Amino acid sequence: MTSPRPISGVPDSRGPLRPTVAGRTVAVLVLVALAGSIPLLGPSAALHGTGEAEVPGAGGMALLRTVLFAALCIPVGELFVNRLARSLPGAETGERPVPRSWSPVAAAAGFVAALGLATLVATGNLVPGEVSDIDVGGLYASRDGKLALLEVNAFLVAGLCAVSRRPVTQVWPMAAVVVAEALRAHPTTEYSPLTGSALTLVHLTCAALWAGGLLHALRLLRLWSGRADTAAGAALLGLYARVAVVLLAAITATGVCSSLRRMPPETILEQLTGTAYGRALLAKVLLVVVVAALAVWARRRLRRAADPLTACAPARAEVAALGLAVAASGLLTVLPVPIRW
Repeated sequence: MTSPRPISGVPDSRGPLRPTVAGRTVAVLVLVALAGSIPLLGPSAALHGTGEAEVPGAGGMALLRTVLFAALCIPVGELFVNRLARSLPGAETGERPVPRSWSPVAAAAGFVAALGLATLVATGNLVPGEVSDIDVGGLYASRDGKLALLEVNAFLVAGLCAVSRRPVTQVWPMAAVVVAEALRAHPTTEYSPLTGSALTLVHLTCAALWAGGLLHALRLLRLWSGRADTAAGAALLGLYARVAVVLLAAITATGVCSSLRRMPPETILEQLTGTAYGRALLAKVLLVVVVAALAVWARRRLRRAADPLTACAPARAEVAALGLAVAASGLLTVLPVPIRW
């Protein structure tokens, strides 16, 4: 006796194995939990045995910063890939569907995260014990406070732009968030802070385009595959892959320069294992190496495979690894920076 329908999750003669909806949901939940555990549990693990003091509430601060970075990547990636999609042949007809934008939700999450970080700044980077500990007016009196307020307002404006008739205007408030993060990461007491801010500006912009762009490209490909528009999907992935090579080069160059500014060459090997910042940086570097290897694998499939869209499998793994790299970046922002001149 045979079943008229194939059992979910079991391969048959009509095509390759496709994961079930439940399987995808479980995988996403596991990845989200893992990404969330890095900033929450990471500070204690990174600081263990280094003799460095942990900032109170570092885990919560790292989680908020991770949410903020993710909320930045999503709208930037959507704007970037939608622009690539409009350059494809046949895009002028408007027949290809576009998935529902995640930008409004991302802006809301970014607003909450930025508001939480501004609250911490208002209490002297400490976890407030009660409402009276929060000095909102004091935010206007400090550089960090003004930057925190800029990020809160930028995400609020981005959310309004996302639901407006011209969602492309999100690019301006998102640019303000990137600038604020670049300035915040390099206080005026640091040696040559403008150089450091410029490096962070390029690094963060390219990272947001890479991570957010790949996520949105895969969402488009999944939607188009149901319409048998594989040629357009492969073309879009090819366009993204060409730009991603440049983005990876810029991320690598700015990351190396930033690391050498904070950890001089003669001490970098020691600090990579002996300091919390070095350990978190090493973990992020390893994740980026994995991401780069997956990107190369996807690019080779895109060029040589009979079905170019088989490149989506390593690309999905690349998105997951990029999510963990974003979490590692959030952790780096709350660890003591080993500046030695």
